Amino acid sequence: MFLSVFDIFKIGIGPSSSHTMGPMTAAAMFLKDLQGGKMPIPGAGEPAHLTCTLHGSLAFTGKGHATDRAVILGLCGFEPAAIDADAAEAALARVHETGTVEPEGLGTLRFRPDEDLVFDYGQPLPGHANGLVLRAFDAHGALRQEETYYSIGGGFVVTADELAGLDRSPKGLKAAKKEAGYPYPFGTAKEMLEMGARAGKTIAEMKRANEQVHMEPHELNARVDQVWKAMSDCIDRGLRVDGILPGGLNVRRRAKKIHERLVEQRGSNMAQPHVANDWMSVYAMAVNEENAAGGKVVTSPTNGAAGVVPAVMRYYRDHCIGSNDEGLRTFLLTAAAIGGLIKHNASISGAEVGCQGEVGSAAAMAAAGLCAALGGTNEQIENAAEIALEHHLGMSCDPVGGLVQVPCIERNGLGAIKAVSAASLALHGDGQHFMPLDNCIEAMRQTGVDMNEKYKETSLGGLAVNLPEC
Repeated sequence: MFLSVFDIFKIGIGPSSSHTMGPMTAAAMFLKDLQGGKMPIPGAGEPAHLTCTLHGSLAFTGKGHATDRAVILGLCGFEPAAIDADAAEAALARVHETGTVEPEGLGTLRFRPDEDLVFDYGQPLPGHANGLVLRAFDAHGALRQEETYYSIGGGFVVTADELAGLDRSPKGLKAAKKEAGYPYPFGTAKEMLEMGARAGKTIAEMKRANEQVHMEPHELNARVDQVWKAMSDCIDRGLRVDGILPGGLNVRRRAKKIHERLVEQRGSNMAQPHVANDWMSVYAMAVNEENAAGGKVVTSPTNGAAGVVPAVMRYYRDHCIGSNDEGLRTFLLTAAAIGGLIKHNASISGAEVGCQGEVGSAAAMAAAGLCAALGGTNEQIENAAEIALEHHLGMSCDPVGGLVQVPCIERNGLGAIKAVSAASLALHGDGQHFMPLDNCIEAMRQTGVDMNEKYKETSLGGLAVNLPEC
């Protein structure tokens, strides 16, 4: 399956791509089936009553990630990319007051959140840690429609049947891309380097050629620029706002005050040489504070890791010599290529492989993107991605209170710093290195398989259960 840059970088809302955007998308998909896209179960009448059951990580950390809110909004007809905050709040209030939803074309359907939205804390569904089952019944209680969905990270949603048919192997990915007619159907980093060498093209140029199968060059540039603008705007919003983040942990926003202090110190003898790290951290924290507050963010490749790539891009634009708009496009196209490889050959889901799949993947993408924007060769870019990913291996996902706040916000800042360090190390070399990126991705996948479920976005282990005494 071809993954576009706009699949990896999706504009949506916080706090979680897998637990907020995914369930909202699944609910919207279910509505479309009800509206005529799928045959109902024989013998049932028109839909009158909807239910949703959340399983696995969606149950354990769903309340902290606003999964219940997302499902309700999805059943009201909202989708992440185009949600209106005021209209969403009004719709939520109406559902809780009336116990009904009124999706377009389906009339008034019973949906009482306290009864019809169930958090199942038993065993996860077999396909993935993030599973949910949506059902529609007729007025007599007969089951009319049922579908199991999996939110597999980064806002991607598949049905149980689609998940069973996915071929995540490099061979399967390569075959799918060839069938679709893409000129550079690489499914592994090794193939990517070989194709680039044969064609005399950079990774970004190959990615651009694949994208232009479906759109004109000017359209691609405009859409890539739109993604960067959404990222940059998110940083700016996060640097302007302070206060307490929602959710009950009483975590205070810090990006605004840190930014003000950095601006004050700029050009003075108060700034230490490592101040560049502070700038990267504050850019990343600004994004993830916005995400934690349910604001507009870009999956990069997930919401929990949404600060790393934008922070490194802002660092490139505002702090690196020779930065320009074309460099920003090269950055995003290259980062998307690396993110696609990781997603297909391992995972970007914290509920599946821990935070190594979220912040680790984001750091690899950002390292590759920066290396490319600064003129690195394909071999140096692959090396940069491997260095960044290698030094996130084994990282657990243990959000305190099921909220994308502690340790997630600071973790994005450190991921950005690692990404820049990895890019710099790679640029000082010739691209030759011991551990190939493909092997590192496979090591990440194996580590995720072996990782205890307590450390995979369930909030049942790690920092989540080692809290300070009040």
